[in-house]
Amino acid sequence: MRAFVAAALMLVLTLPARAQAPVTTIVVNFVAGGPSDLMARLLAPEISAALGGPVVVKNSAGASGTIGAAEVARSRPDGTTLLLSSAGAMAIQPHFRTDLPYRPSDFAPVCQVADTPVVVMVAPGSGMRSVADLLSRAREARGAFTFASPGSGSLPHVATAALARAAGVEMTHVPYRGSAEAATALLRGEVGVHADQPGTLRANGLRALAVMAEGRTPEFPEVPTLREQGLDVVYSIWSGLFARAGTPFTSLDRLEAACERALRSPAVLEGFQRLATPIVFRNQRDFAGFWQNELAKFHGVLQAAGIRAAD
Repeated sequence: MRAFVAAALMLVLTLPARAQAPVTTIVVNFVAGGPSDLMARLLAPEISAALGGPVVVKNSAGASGTIGAAEVARSRPDGTTLLLSSAGAMAIQPHFRTDLPYRPSDFAPVCQVADTPVVVMVAPGSGMRSVADLLSRAREARGAFTFASPGSGSLPHVATAALARAAGVEMTHVPYRGSAEAATALLRGEVGVHADQPGTLRANGLRALAVMAEGRTPEFPEVPTLREQGLDVVYSIWSGLFARAGTPFTSLDRLEAACERALRSPAVLEGFQRLATPIVFRNQRDFAGFWQNELAKFHGVLQAAGIRAAD
């Protein structure tokens, strides 16, 4: 009997150890509590279930999302480090900063997850109830009226600067480290207006004055578009997952499938609805094409508007 037990034990000890699924990290390039962070935390458990391994969210904020993006650009191309980013770091910053610590070619698109209209918002106690009120306040301030953004070169920065130019008013840009900080500053009265994703509006009880969309949105049917108010300004904020360039195609395919499955899960559908964030899925190929078009578009937008890092 002892010989049998010893032989069985020896067999177990010589069997190869069962491989544990690696930890996948989703880097969010803004602070906790903002739209990108909330989306990542909704997606993480569903992607984890699809991959069969742990998925954690890490906030690497600063420099308008470029610190987190640079971190992923330096990561190993093994599919275990992902970036959840909006348009700013990936489509605007490459044309905005000459000292950017990464290039678009450092990334491999995995999937697009959302595309949300930009909402022009103010504090509920501001006294402003329309875009006309906002523009009147800005004209009276003669350049001293301020607007917040999640960082210089972010899409909200570009979109609000475009609004000011279209209306012929002066506004002073005040950048913050993310949407959550910008919203807090708005509520405290440190700035006059902010334009961002609907999730920021709902999470902070802010007042919507307009949407920068082609038409009124199902999420805010009572809120007029800027076009309805005579300003041809249309912007949306898309978000997607990126891996390090050079990640094996098999890993990218697996991540893409996990992303698609996550976006179909009831928990994510309900969570994104609460954030007033429309889910838009694009696979690797379609997202890559869309991203290249966005890079070209914002190159033209920044040149035409004369928006520079100093603005």
